[in-house]
Amino acid sequence: MPHGKKYLEAKKLIDPKKVYSPEEAVELVKKTNPAKFDASVEIHIRLGIDPTKGEQQVRGTVALPHGTGKSKRVAAFVPADKEKEARDAGADLVGGEELVAEIAKTQKIGFDVAVATPDMMPKLAKVAKILGPKGLMPNPKSETVGANVKKMVEELKKGKIAFKNDDSGNVHIVIGKVSAESSKLLENLNAVTDVIKRARPASAKGIFIENAALTSSMGPSIRIQIS
Repeated sequence: MPHGKKYLEAKKLIDPKKVYSPEEAVELVKKTNPAKFDASVEIHIRLGIDPTKGEQQVRGTVALPHGTGKSKRVAAFVPADKEKEARDAGADLVGGEELVAEIAKTQKIGFDVAVATPDMMPKLAKVAKILGPKGLMPNPKSETVGANVKKMVEELKKGKIAFKNDDSGNVHIVIGKVSAESSKLLENLNAVTDVIKRARPASAKGIFIENAALTSSMGPSIRIQIS
């Protein structure tokens, strides 16, 4: 599919041979957004891992200091005595076995991320085939299974996100909106790169972060230096 005129004009502002500093890249990503809407800003990182090896999977969570610019709809699968706690923390959808049954029946999902208490996980098995493919199953590795419902929900509402490498060894993370202040995008970007660097698997050899690029949702790619 050929790119439009605005995209091609935006691309002219980027030197394809240059690797930009984070500060330069953030300013440039705002200038090169060809979309009329408030696009998301994304970081794409190529990792020096073998994605076919289980011990080299890179996954975790990062708390963005300024959020992504979009409020996530959080579902909390909890027993009756935890429902008030979940609602008070800001969960958009709260329930136990009846909520699981409703999803199993309608196959409709009205949330972006889910948390659960450990005792609810066996009950969620009946909707694993619905939630799993969409990456919505609560998981201890993404810190979405635990007894502290208030903490899990509040952190997600504030901008905590989970990440995981894809089959090609790349990680893709939204760090905010084009309209966000440059300083806030930069702080979010630094939070992401710090967490990725710490997530290096012990068995990964050679250069861990091979290259990285910053882009708006529909904009051109800007190569970025991650020290």
